Amino acid sequence: MPDPRHHSKSKSKSAIVNGIASDPAISQEHFVRSLGVFDSLMIVVGVMIGSGIFIVSADMARLIGSPGWLLVAWLFAGVLTIAAALSYGELASMMPEAGGPYVFVREAFSPLWGFLFGWTLFTVIQTGTIAAVSVAFARFSGVLWPVIAEDRYLISPVHVSVGYAFSLSTAQLTALVVIALLTWTNARGLQYGKIVQNLFTTAKLGALFALIVVGLFFGRDAAALHANFGNFWRPHDFTPISAGLSAGTAFGLLVAICVAQSGSLFSADAWHGITFAGAEVHNPRRTLPIALAGGTIIVIGLYLLANVAYLVTLPLSAIQHAPSDRVATAMLSAIFPAWGSVAMAVAIMISTFGCVNSLVLAGPRVYYAMACDGLFFAKAGRLNWANVPGPSLWIQCVWSAALVLPRTFDVATGRYGNLYSNLLDYVVSAALIFYILTIAAVFRLRRLRPTAERPYRTLGYPVIPALYIAGASVVLITLFAYRPATTWPGLLIVFAGVPIYWLTRRSLRRS
Repeated sequence: MPDPRHHSKSKSKSAIVNGIASDPAISQEHFVRSLGVFDSLMIVVGVMIGSGIFIVSADMARLIGSPGWLLVAWLFAGVLTIAAALSYGELASMMPEAGGPYVFVREAFSPLWGFLFGWTLFTVIQTGTIAAVSVAFARFSGVLWPVIAEDRYLISPVHVSVGYAFSLSTAQLTALVVIALLTWTNARGLQYGKIVQNLFTTAKLGALFALIVVGLFFGRDAAALHANFGNFWRPHDFTPISAGLSAGTAFGLLVAICVAQSGSLFSADAWHGITFAGAEVHNPRRTLPIALAGGTIIVIGLYLLANVAYLVTLPLSAIQHAPSDRVATAMLSAIFPAWGSVAMAVAIMISTFGCVNSLVLAGPRVYYAMACDGLFFAKAGRLNWANVPGPSLWIQCVWSAALVLPRTFDVATGRYGNLYSNLLDYVVSAALIFYILTIAAVFRLRRLRPTAERPYRTLGYPVIPALYIAGASVVLITLFAYRPATTWPGLLIVFAGVPIYWLTRRSLRRS
């Protein structure tokens, strides 16, 4: 099979030297366009629904302190997500290639910005999320099989410093097996990956819908209804955002809603993963916009209904103080005390397994595109016998698995955490920067390439993309101002890629 890099390297040199490429810089003639509308929709939905919707409402409720404003916070996240998806649809229909946002940003701004997106995606965003969701699967497996636990060690923590260690627990081992299994499945061909995806996404949609129905129709609790809907808008029992600032004032409430977006937006994140596989979507100029818009609308609707179900069943205080923040488990346990927690564990296992498969499937298409531009490991720019980027899949597998093993150690409490959790906290803001930049590409490419074919044009342009940029910018500024410990380090991770880009660029010029 011809090596796709031979066709691409001359073009990628032109793109890197001259700034903005006039033609796609990667060769994708060997990809098979076998993802239909349903398959693409299942990838969008599957990658969005992980474990976040079952957990993050607790922390959001503590910050906001009001049932009504909690729903507003989720609605705000939903409006932003849908606005972003509608905007991405135009870019995806223009450039239905492997790489998605990497290609969009590269073409609109420069190869440097495209590389920084891919760098951050590989080092933390995609791989860190794979690690996190795989461990979440293992944690909930422990409800069924107690032998799977983060404190049951096969290799006890080995400290490399006071605050950091490496270990291998039964939960970590389970996560590693999940990552390797789904990598192997996807490496065997897109047909296998999409079967797993469609099966588990359909199952998780059924589980989430059942959770909502049970909460709304069987979990209605008079005390919860009185407590939540009797004080629907008045913030109370909230956690201060910082010294002297809380949701008790109008400005504090606005800040609380913005800070809480780190939970709701993260729960609805990765919806753009289908654009990574644009070269494998059948009739992409029609399918990609439909999948992006349809998938995000379905998920956001279910997320809002899930939070209404929580509020109908549990008083806000019970949501705020749910054990380990497991709000959905607390809700089911209140309705079915004997087996609610087990049922929820099974539902989350299904959800997280399908989510990991979506993440494993999508990410390597970006690394493939980068490699074809000479900006990633050369082997990552090859397709395997099954016409999928097999080397990229296994490179991603190795790094995701590596992120499962490091542990953080809190000296004060003597408890171990996970390094990837810290890294993901750091890049929430960085991810917002790339979303804003990508949606700004809609405006820039309209100016740079006014005659380019646009089978789909952003609904409500220019209002919809401008709405996202404005709303996401407010959230971003608020996070930098009031959560500096978890935002500024994210910028350091992003810009650590700059010297690597220049070194890679210099090497490419010499080749």
